[in-house]
Amino acid sequence: MSKVTVIGAGNVGATVANVLAHRDFVNEIVLIDIMGNFAAGKALDTWQQAPIDYYSSKLKGSDNYEDTANSDVVVITAGIPRKPGMSRDDLISTNAGIVVSCVKNVLKYTKEPIIIIVSNPLDVMTHAAFKAAGLPAAKVMGMAGILDTARYRAFLATELGVSPKDIQAILMGGHGDTMVPLPRYTTVAGIPVTELIAADKLDAIVQRTKTGGGELVQLMGTSAWYAPGAAAAQMVEAILKDEDRIFPVCAKTEGKYGLDMFLGVPVKLGKGGIKQIIELQLNEDEKALLTASANAVKEVNDVFDGMNLV
Repeated sequence: MSKVTVIGAGNVGATVANVLAHRDFVNEIVLIDIMGNFAAGKALDTWQQAPIDYYSSKLKGSDNYEDTANSDVVVITAGIPRKPGMSRDDLISTNAGIVVSCVKNVLKYTKEPIIIIVSNPLDVMTHAAFKAAGLPAAKVMGMAGILDTARYRAFLATELGVSPKDIQAILMGGHGDTMVPLPRYTTVAGIPVTELIAADKLDAIVQRTKTGGGELVQLMGTSAWYAPGAAAAQMVEAILKDEDRIFPVCAKTEGKYGLDMFLGVPVKLGKGGIKQIIELQLNEDEKALLTASANAVKEVNDVFDGMNLV
């Protein structure tokens, strides 16, 4: 039996629950929100979709954390969304308090869940969740790299006129403008992307990827939800199915890359959470970009630490 709790029944959280239900490998999905009836409605709507789309995962929505008891994985999407003109850093004062509260409430009813953070600003929210949870680093992570990589791959697929299925890529660093796409590790059906696209076009795609979240905020007036929700669901699937998938996620580096902080790095995901952090042999330019990204994330972490919330 497997149980997944998703905290936050807004666009992202509801999408996580819906995608997981369609994958049909989780026995029970619980959707928690401060607006209990709203969560119950989202869960009921997805359950009524089950006879049409042919899945069996049971769903429940409420505002009662007792319903989260004995969860295998907890996905936290709760928080205020990013608005036009608002940076991710602007969100920290409100969302840090929300994430810390969610973690503490979950731990009242589940001893050692695996926690996946989706709330923004992603890197510092993962840092906050880790400090609040007191769990092993392997069990606390953030969803960022899978989404950022998906955007990068989607833009490349459009430019090259190929299926996104054939594009493999890795990004590192913070979730935001300082992220570090790695063209050297990007391939199309095994072919290095640099052999298929001009350098200036690739640079433009890299830049668009860095501001991909902001582009969607400008278009819709709020943050994205389909791709982020699917990305978080993919992480849950890799963990519960013990798939040993290699994904970029926000993880505690614990000395890898000369850093000890939560930052986007490639990891092996499976049973128990993060099984391994993979240390790539970065060149000097890539190292410099990663260091700059790490410094930017550390500045925000220092702001959180100064708030004394945990």
